[in-house]
Amino acid sequence: MPDFFDYAIADEVHELKGDTAQGNALGTLAGCAQHTVVLTGTLLGGYADEVFNILFRMHPARMVHEGFEYGEAGVRAFTETYGLLEKITVIEPTDNACSEARVTKRVRRRPGASPLLFGRFLMSLGAFISLEDISEALPPYREEVVSVEMDPPLKEAYKKLEEDVKNALKEHRGNQSVMSVALNALLLYPDRPFRLGNLFGWEYDPATQRRERFLIAETPDLNEDHVYAKERRLVEEVKVELGRGRRCQIYAVYTQKRDVTQRLERILTNEGIRVALLTTDVPPEARESWYDRQLRGGVQAVICHPKLVQTGLDLIDFPTILFYETGYSIYVLRQASRRSWRIGQRLPVKVKYLHYAETMQESCLRLMGKKLLVSLAMEGKFSSEGLQAINDEDDILMAIARELVTQKGIGERADAVWATLQKKQEEVLGTRISEVADLESEPAVFEIPPTMPNSTAVDQWSPLAAVTGSPRRRNSRRPTTATPEEQLTLF
Repeated sequence: MPDFFDYAIADEVHELKGDTAQGNALGTLAGCAQHTVVLTGTLLGGYADEVFNILFRMHPARMVHEGFEYGEAGVRAFTETYGLLEKITVIEPTDNACSEARVTKRVRRRPGASPLLFGRFLMSLGAFISLEDISEALPPYREEVVSVEMDPPLKEAYKKLEEDVKNALKEHRGNQSVMSVALNALLLYPDRPFRLGNLFGWEYDPATQRRERFLIAETPDLNEDHVYAKERRLVEEVKVELGRGRRCQIYAVYTQKRDVTQRLERILTNEGIRVALLTTDVPPEARESWYDRQLRGGVQAVICHPKLVQTGLDLIDFPTILFYETGYSIYVLRQASRRSWRIGQRLPVKVKYLHYAETMQESCLRLMGKKLLVSLAMEGKFSSEGLQAINDEDDILMAIARELVTQKGIGERADAVWATLQKKQEEVLGTRISEVADLESEPAVFEIPPTMPNSTAVDQWSPLAAVTGSPRRRNSRRPTTATPEEQLTLF
């Protein structure tokens, strides 16, 4: 059916970048339409080849003309041209003077993309339109990194685990199982320092010709009934926001076997906060109505994995977003952090990232901030830090491992990196952060009473504070009135 349709439209196209049935369906639809429009809020996650399949499905003739073929060979050539490849040569010492040194070479991709990719493909094919383009008509948006010091017993136990992991990384250099298991444990352990069990890795044993399991580290079990520093800070942040009449959306990424969300729900409930926990048991098509039911029931905070709400939901009733944990994915983080800053939002939006100081959580968050600058650069929002970070940084997992083993830090705190990102948002994206007073210095102005579950006060941080009444509910179809200064316009 060539050219049967006038237009084909695909949303969240970054989900179709892989060699999957859905991704191939995009190529089929593009061949059946005269024009194809794809949309995404996060085009690039750090690697140049992530747009290879999308470009081939949208403009195969252009890609062939550029000398690329579809498949692994084409991906490799595309990465060599527009991405970054690292050649690693390992020279093992000789056993004696008569033996030749054994040399092994391997090539792997590194995060980053050449500016030529933007100029040669994206500039002519893409229209970079985002909420920032109408930010003058939206309330302020602010991101902040919150560093928390560990309690002494937790700090001591964490340092011991970190030392064991460091020794395992040195002893089993290059072993991916050690890197994955150990570093994920270091990210999780401060939030759940109990019932993790022993950490094991796998390694091939030439003697038995089988993969053998070995012990990486033992995780100390701390008091499960104690409320730790980061949990106390989360409770404090939620109470402050509720005191201003602002509901909170809380994200955590460990939700399965080593779940932390149920613990957070219990801690917040014990503090008298009405909490709801969103899980995968609620299907995607029912999550909007689930939120509506919780709001009618008087919920003040919702806890979930960011993937559950990263697309398709406008959380306008939750102007404060708290990342208790972030995870690795730039795609998920960028999508989930903007769920409240949508058209129709009249309250200022705050996003806070909590982490323990001097841990892998801080290292991960700092490197995620670097990746965000890179991602923005490939969307036409250039900054010197972003382009510089393209060539400076390793992928997150490898960079954390290298930093742990060599004890050589990047030289920047996570909050410093995110402060730089915030500054670039002001300069490049045009968000009006500097026009408003610091919210933290304001007194609490409103508290949600138990008898008025749906009441929400307009925060004094907003320039619309003089407007009386509650903000518009999500997906409201009723017309609203506005002064000429508040009226949205495309011109």
